Order: sequence, then structure tokens, then C-alpha cells
Amino acid sequence: MQIRIIDTARAQSSRELSKRLLALTAAGGAAFWITDFLMAVSPIAAAYKAAFSFSSLPAALVAALAGGMVIAFSVSFFLFRFFGRLPGKNPFFKALILSFSAMVMIEVLSALGDPAHASVYLLLDTAMNAPRFLALGLVIGYFFEKQNRKVQL
Repeated sequence: MQIRIIDTARAQSSRELSKRLLALTAAGGAAFWITDFLMAVSPIAAAYKAAFSFSSLPAALVAALAGGMVIAFSVSFFLFRFFGRLPGKNPFFKALILSFSAMVMIEVLSALGDPAHASVYLLLDTAMNAPRFLALGLVIGYFFEKQNRKVQL
């Protein structure tokens, strides 16, 4: 009897965590994609598209949506999993740390992918990715704090 109650509580807790994780992922992915869309229609995006050989705006936007969701899921998961171990007390700051850590890892991998043009990749890619990852981190931090306020009340 007692085991069934514990299993039910764990399953309910797991479902609640999954819902919260999905909400943060969707919000962060949407922020990443909206920022990408706004930048894609800006004049500065022409140099970026030329440097990274994006020939089609819709294809680039689909790739940004998929990438944004994966990055948002990763940031959200690590925010839930390691919240107490991250420096600072503010969820915004913690989400930004995770978001910009993901950006640094992506920048290093893209520089290693083509070492002959690493400086171009680092300069352009970092300038274009900083607003995306900033938006993603801020939105995830905001929704994380909002979710925790509801839970504590």
C-alpha cells in the first residue's frame, strides 16, 4: 500500500516536471526563433547568410526553430537539474549563464569545423548569436521564476 502511494507521488511529480520543462522549452525556443526571424529580415543578415551559405530564408528559419528548441530544452533541463549549483540567486542570471555557455560551446564547435575561416565564423556568428541566446536565456529565466512563484504560493 505504501509503495503504491510513493510510486503515484513520483509519477505525478515526474509529470509536473515534464510539463514545466516543456513549457520552458517552448518559450525559450520561441524567443530564439522570433529573434532569429527579426534578424533574418534585417540588412545585416545578408553578410551572415553569405558567410554561412544560407540560400533560402525558409530553410534557415526551420533550422533556427529546430536548433532553438534543442538549445532551449538543454538550457531548461540543466536549469532544473543544477539550479542550486549555479552561481547567483536570480533565475534570470542562472538561465543566462547556461544560455551563453551553450553559445560558447557552439561557437567553439563551429570554429573547429572550418579552422581556415575561424575568425570570420567567430566574429559573425558570435555577433548574430548573442541576441538569440540573450532572448532565450531571459525568457527561460522569466518563465522559470514565474513557475516557481506559482509552486510556492
